[in-house]
Amino acid sequence: MNNKEFVAKKVFDVIKDDLAMEQVERLLEIPKSAAHGDVAFPTFSLAKIYHKAPQQIASDIAEKMDESSFEKIEVVGPYLNFFMDKKKVSHEVLSTVIEQGAQHGDVNLGNNSNVPIDMSSPNIAKPISMGHLRSTVIGNSIALILQKVGYNPIKINHLGDWGTQFGKLIIAYKKWGTEEEVRNDPIGELLRLYVKFHEEAEDDSSLEEEGRAAFRELENDNQEAVSLWKWFRSESLKEFDKIYDMLGITFDSYKGEAFYEDKMDEIVELLEEKHLLKEDQGAEIVDLSAYDLNPALIKKRDGGTLYITRDMAAALYRKRTYDFAKSLYVVGNEQSYHFKQLKAALKEMGYDWSDDMVHIPFGLITKDGKKLSTRKGQIVLLEEVLNDAIQSAQDQIAEKNPDLENKEQVARQVGVGAVIFHDLKNDRLNTFDFTLDEVVRFEGETGPYVQYTYARAMSILRKANFNLDQNKNYALDDEGSWEIVKFIQGYPKMILEAADKYEPSVVAKHAIKLAQAFNKYYGNTRILAEDDQQEARLALVYVVTVLLKEDLRLLGLEAPERM
Repeated sequence: MNNKEFVAKKVFDVIKDDLAMEQVERLLEIPKSAAHGDVAFPTFSLAKIYHKAPQQIASDIAEKMDESSFEKIEVVGPYLNFFMDKKKVSHEVLSTVIEQGAQHGDVNLGNNSNVPIDMSSPNIAKPISMGHLRSTVIGNSIALILQKVGYNPIKINHLGDWGTQFGKLIIAYKKWGTEEEVRNDPIGELLRLYVKFHEEAEDDSSLEEEGRAAFRELENDNQEAVSLWKWFRSESLKEFDKIYDMLGITFDSYKGEAFYEDKMDEIVELLEEKHLLKEDQGAEIVDLSAYDLNPALIKKRDGGTLYITRDMAAALYRKRTYDFAKSLYVVGNEQSYHFKQLKAALKEMGYDWSDDMVHIPFGLITKDGKKLSTRKGQIVLLEEVLNDAIQSAQDQIAEKNPDLENKEQVARQVGVGAVIFHDLKNDRLNTFDFTLDEVVRFEGETGPYVQYTYARAMSILRKANFNLDQNKNYALDDEGSWEIVKFIQGYPKMILEAADKYEPSVVAKHAIKLAQAFNKYYGNTRILAEDDQQEARLALVYVVTVLLKEDLRLLGLEAPERM
């Protein structure tokens, strides 16, 4: 029970004939100044009920309150200001986290039910750029947060491994590529060929038709086309895995667009059986006007299928395979309309489970205000950004702590952590412009700042040779520790909010605020002073390390113990 809930219960016991518990909770305020207590109850709304001045009502309620549960209760005009019993509350908070450890905040909301998460999803034969970072790290963090609240997340890398672009790439390879050049630098060379195709196609429109024809050969199992496609795919996955390894991210499935190629006919047949397909200018559509949406284009005039047909097949496959409680799609905000159409089309088919499909949108990463584009060669390679961040961390370690053990490992943890945290600390719908210096910054509200705070706290525990005693009554009553204790109280609610909103930034902001509160405490308190509260202060430091490390884990970051 947090302080507001505790005060609400005590106030309700006195005025339960006049206000419901929920009304009392809504009225309670957290004062801006500690001089006005920890929780305040304004009595203005009771004036009509009691026909008295709010100041008098506050005094009357105070007289009936059991003050023994608090440090003190003050009446200031129309307010009752409650000062919590610091020793009692700090003991309860510290002992709870000490007992539960990293499991603090765990709750079984999901009953281990499956939640597939469609995330990352790069196109094969193209490099993973900063544009793919968002879906990858947001999806990974959401998976970790959902696991903490009792779900079984299934991370699906829905690869872009099918479509007309592969016909174009086959043509480009045949015209301008060599096997040797592709083997020497698979992604770089395939990207060069892909960009060259589009540059040449601007002057020679016949190339586009050649590309479409090559893709039709791939669809018809032409041996040469299939062989090239498989080669492009396997070389791409090797390169992708290098970057996923750097990020510390794994997947449960790599089933991409090609996997669903033979499953789209069933969708078309089901739509026909349910009399949902209509012809429109030679194409076949599903009317979604009942949902105030444009028609879903299922088949083009030439008989080709579209993304929505494939996504419908994927959704049905995932429901049959995982019987999901929720099915999440961590995909850019620009695809919002597509997902509205996808859900509506499935709903029209009678699949009410489409209500459990959730699009989790996010803003763009831009460069110089422009969207990153592989086709135009306007990209920032994620691997280069990660390597630059690691190098920056190595430079700072060499300057500030050259004798650090495991320097390379710590530099990787800090550099990669800086890139991930920079993405996750802002609300996911925000768009941000990429500049390398901003991404790999180590000062301010950054991942390295939180990691350094954790390492500093661990250093204090090592220096004190602190041995945790779970049976000890750790309790504190100083103002400095009280600010941290009150903040720690909200941890379980913070986890629930992050899970409910699918919002990793809730965890990142908590990590920053906890680190800031601890550093303020560290700066103003002699933690190792030899007095009767030293062990309690060290217990508080220990609890801070537990929660900082768990926050970092939920964001996909590691927590080095020395920096």
